[in-house]
Amino acid sequence: MESFSTRDVARLLGLSETQVRSQARAGFLTPERGPRNGYRFSFQDLVLLRTARELAQARIPLRRIRTALCGLARDLPSGRSLSEMRIVADGDRVLVHEGGTAWNPESGQLHIDFAGSTPKAPAARAAKSLPPYLRPKHQGLDPWELFDLALELELSDPAAAFRTYTQALAQDPHLSDAHVNLGRLLQLAGRTREAIEHYLSAIRVGSTDPTAPFNLGTALEELGRWRDALAAYRRAVEIDAGFADAHFNLARLYDQLGCRAEVIRHLRAYKRLVE
Repeated sequence: MESFSTRDVARLLGLSETQVRSQARAGFLTPERGPRNGYRFSFQDLVLLRTARELAQARIPLRRIRTALCGLARDLPSGRSLSEMRIVADGDRVLVHEGGTAWNPESGQLHIDFAGSTPKAPAARAAKSLPPYLRPKHQGLDPWELFDLALELELSDPAAAFRTYTQALAQDPHLSDAHVNLGRLLQLAGRTREAIEHYLSAIRVGSTDPTAPFNLGTALEELGRWRDALAAYRRAVEIDAGFADAHFNLARLYDQLGCRAEVIRHLRAYKRLVE
């Protein structure tokens, strides 16, 4: 399988070579040594470095990133790869999504659902009338205005954003962007199967946004449905051949399935798009 030098990794991920070498010494990677004792990183290492970069971009402290990733690597059962897990930032915490659940690798605790008190049926199937928690000052808003309000609420009050997306979909069950965003909030809360229903709803109503199949792919991965996830990522790149993250995820899944030619093809596409 293709390996990557420190310079390759730095260029692909937008890091300095010093940052790459520092991460290599942290303990969650397994680089080999090449000519002149330089690091040679595997594709799995590249996946983990990219995860560490995304966590850092989400303002997770470097110490916390390394503690979480090193702890996960140490506790993995034999034969498992850390690159198979979906590791994301949730506020100032690191969360691991796997098997339809979300948990904190530092504390070992399951993630508590921020929207646990809300109905769990997909909003498209909810009652046609507006729900009782719709505030009077919002009753005159149309679905797109509710969508814009939910976007504003996401950072400050995710539970209110969840309810507002639900309200928008109660008015217009075909609002694909609301399905995608509501699905993402559900997925972050560990409610992966419900998230999948919303991503599928967005696709069924004819969304041309590659985010819907891409997010669907990430959710299917969390349930271990690798081949379904592959189909979803392929759909994303059919809609937008320049979707670099979809190419990267395709390469990662094909790597797990041992399809070397497909790994190289999608990794090369990713390189072209990010260089």
